[in-house]
Amino acid sequence: MAKGGLGAGLDTLLSDNNFDVQVKKTLRTAEIEPNRDQPRKAFSDEAITALADSIREHGMLQPIVVRPIDTGGYQIVAGERRWRAARMLGLDEVPVNIRELTDLETMQIAIIENLQRENLNPVEEAAGYNELIEKFGMTQEKVAKMVGRSRSAVANSVRLLSLPDRVLKMLENGDISAGHARALLGFENEEMLIATALRAADGGLTVRQVEKAAQKSAEHQEEATVNASNKKIDNYFKEMELSLNERLGRKVKVDYGKNKGALILEFYDKNDLAALAEKLAKED
Repeated sequence: MAKGGLGAGLDTLLSDNNFDVQVKKTLRTAEIEPNRDQPRKAFSDEAITALADSIREHGMLQPIVVRPIDTGGYQIVAGERRWRAARMLGLDEVPVNIRELTDLETMQIAIIENLQRENLNPVEEAAGYNELIEKFGMTQEKVAKMVGRSRSAVANSVRLLSLPDRVLKMLENGDISAGHARALLGFENEEMLIATALRAADGGLTVRQVEKAAQKSAEHQEEATVNASNKKIDNYFKEMELSLNERLGRKVKVDYGKNKGALILEFYDKNDLAALAEKLAKED
């Protein structure tokens, strides 16, 4: 992922709103609240502690981007980790950049900022893209342009959300990689998918091995579907033979192939054949 492209996207979003709402450049920590809808859900205590140590030694070098909210306080747009570290240190005030931003702009900035710092796990990233698409009506093409990725990369990311919750949790925790997760999408059978994911999480399967297992599973599923369909057809023709046998009072054979078939009726002599023909002619 090209960090330059992401940085350019963030600069563009911020430059489109390059006026500060207020002159003040600091806010009380208590006036600020996190954005519950932001894509990043998991925060490492160890990483926050390390950031707090850095802020204690060097100060907060980059202000927290916030926006005014109806309750009278301010909501974090970018910089929640810095805000958490400041609270850990007991700081009363923090440097801020106050912007007037829409919900869409807030989500866009939050996603790009997190991707710049590689803070989002694959599930958070996919959920962020999906929210831009579902909630804000953005196309995959627009989302891809915004984050500096290809449309297919965004599409493949969002597809991960169709995995079972148990597998998504493995992906969130880093037990399996995004490559494993994409390969698991090839399974149609959920039980086999989860079983394969567990093996991958235990280190027993590479991404390539998961891909091969998914392909083999799909082939077996297709074969099973064909066999079930053929069995259904076989049963239909057997039932038809029995029905005709009963109605016509003679042995009947239904012979069928791929695109055509033949109906074979048993008769004993000319008179029997004539009677059979007359009976068939009378059938509606």
